[in-house]
Amino acid sequence: MITASRIQESKGDRLFLGIVYLFLTVILLIVALPLLYILSSSVSSPQAVVSGKVWLFPVDFTLAGYKAVFNNAQIGVGYMNSLFYTVVGTVINVLLTIMIAYPLAKKTFYGRNFVMVLLVITMMFDGGLIPFYMVVKNLHLLDTRWALILPGALAVFQVIVARTFFQTSIPDELSEAAELDGCSDIRFIWSIVLPLSKPIIAVMTLMYAVGHWNAYFDALIFLRSPDLFPLQIILRNILILNSVDPSMMANVDQMQAQQGLRDLLKYSLIVVASAPVLIIYPFVQKHFVKGVMIGSLKG
Repeated sequence: MITASRIQESKGDRLFLGIVYLFLTVILLIVALPLLYILSSSVSSPQAVVSGKVWLFPVDFTLAGYKAVFNNAQIGVGYMNSLFYTVVGTVINVLLTIMIAYPLAKKTFYGRNFVMVLLVITMMFDGGLIPFYMVVKNLHLLDTRWALILPGALAVFQVIVARTFFQTSIPDELSEAAELDGCSDIRFIWSIVLPLSKPIIAVMTLMYAVGHWNAYFDALIFLRSPDLFPLQIILRNILILNSVDPSMMANVDQMQAQQGLRDLLKYSLIVVASAPVLIIYPFVQKHFVKGVMIGSLKG
């Protein structure tokens, strides 16, 4: 009978693993404690939040902050705007990235190195904020939804990652075999390349979607109409400008301290704004890890 035996670890290895686990535990606490504090503060009473009684667990549990958030029309409009920018922007981003990354991964594409150099140059040199604003203005995109979607429709870093994936995961022999069978390039991409590229598509979707959901600077510059503001602009107004819509206060019973109400709304809105990303991430985590390792191992 053959029994499995475990290799004895040396004292140095055990010490190293102990240090690694200790370091990871510290990092976990650094990341988790602020999140737990925000979550606990969002369901605590305003008086407890202002007085500093909340630390890790809720004090005087209440959902008044969330009721005020969801009953406010401005926040509802901002949420829907952010969903629009995220969904439409991500679809355009992923389509354009695949359309340029796949040809650049083909050895038969003439001038691909020159095109790649031009793309990389845009990562190193930037015209600045004023020329960027003038371009958007001359394209008549100011104060429109497209001002947050079209100027950043393509990320060079994502193109490099997708190009590397296509080069390492889609063999040329597969394309040649499909061509011999009479398969067109578009049919080959749709029927073969895309099904085999689910990991990289999931990675690009997650990174593009998170970028759109958390973006606020472009909206701050290009948008003037409150009906077009994304959720992050409204969150910024509450967190930085410390402004609260009077309708919020009308929806919260017996809130006497305005500062306590503001703090409660801050934490509640942070949780609401972060929830979509936290919900989506676990479903694409395995693909995200695989995408990060693209190009690290060959052979």
